[in-house]
Amino acid sequence: MKEEKAEVVLDTNVAVVANGKAEQAGSKCVTACRDKLRQIQEGRLILLLDDKRLIMEEYRKNLNPSGQPGYGDRFFKWLWYAHMQHCRIVRVTSNDIREFEEFPDNPDLAAFDRDDRKFVAVALASGSNPKILNAVDTDWWVHREALRRQGVEVAFLCPELMSNGRP
Repeated sequence: MKEEKAEVVLDTNVAVVANGKAEQAGSKCVTACRDKLRQIQEGRLILLLDDKRLIMEEYRKNLNPSGQPGYGDRFFKWLWYAHMQHCRIVRVTSNDIREFEEFPDNPDLAAFDRDDRKFVAVALASGSNPKILNAVDTDWWVHREALRRQGVEVAFLCPELMSNGRP
């Protein structure tokens, strides 16, 4: 019998922290981020990406596809060059108001970062209830209850950095 692997959505900040490029992130946080990237590379987790390549484009803007100099950069290079078998592509639909049809039409999420809505849309459209992995972005923390009520679970890899406001 084939074992079902957990699926995850990876906010870009996790790979940036793995690079050691987030000054607020201590060594425990960096290690937690690297561990999650390693789990994806080892095939223990399946990474969800959107069919419009918006997530990959955000990764490309924030990470170095040459694989240098950091851990997150190496992960991105690994992902970019033919490791898509560790991923599942999820169809999302554009929406002029909410960014994506799949993003909840909920007043409690009206202030949620528009750039992060693609991650929520992918999670909801996937049908598999994946966790969204976050390291240092407190907007996820601020909206965690509203997201949870919509069926979105966020895994806070660096909970010591979360607060009710932006640092």
